[in-house]
Amino acid sequence: MIKKSFITILVIGFIITSYWFWQTNQIKPAPEINLTTISGKKIDLVQLKGKPVIVTFWATDCKSCIEEVPHLIDLYSQYHSKGLEVIAIAMYYDPPNHVVTMAKAKKIPYDIALDLKAEHANAFGQVQLTPTTFLIAPSGNIIQQITGKFEINDIRNQLNNLITG
Repeated sequence: MIKKSFITILVIGFIITSYWFWQTNQIKPAPEINLTTISGKKIDLVQLKGKPVIVTFWATDCKSCIEEVPHLIDLYSQYHSKGLEVIAIAMYYDPPNHVVTMAKAKKIPYDIALDLKAEHANAFGQVQLTPTTFLIAPSGNIIQQITGKFEINDIRNQLNNLITG
């Protein structure tokens, strides 16, 4: 009796784990959103199809987010000429003046947008934690979501694969 119960629990656990793994690793299309950057530039995410795109949700009071900025600058510098676009989206609770001040202080070359009503965070699946980074393939599909600090070498390897085909 105990052996049957144990096996049943293992099978159910396996099924639940498999389903969760399948759901969290499904390739999904990037949402169709329109962004306005802090410099007033309009970006239609759909129009970036054909290019690899990094979208990162961040906040100026997030230590890990600030630690990622130099890595994002490096990736942008290395891959922008090969088609990469990087878009940082400041969380709704981040005061716009803090975002602008940080962008200037860190000399951030990539686009930064504000998400004043959390519309973009919601479109990407209710993003609440920062940093949360999405890697979007040239196909327009999200191929990776990273909550927390990303590993720059992993992103670099993926970008090399996306760019060289």
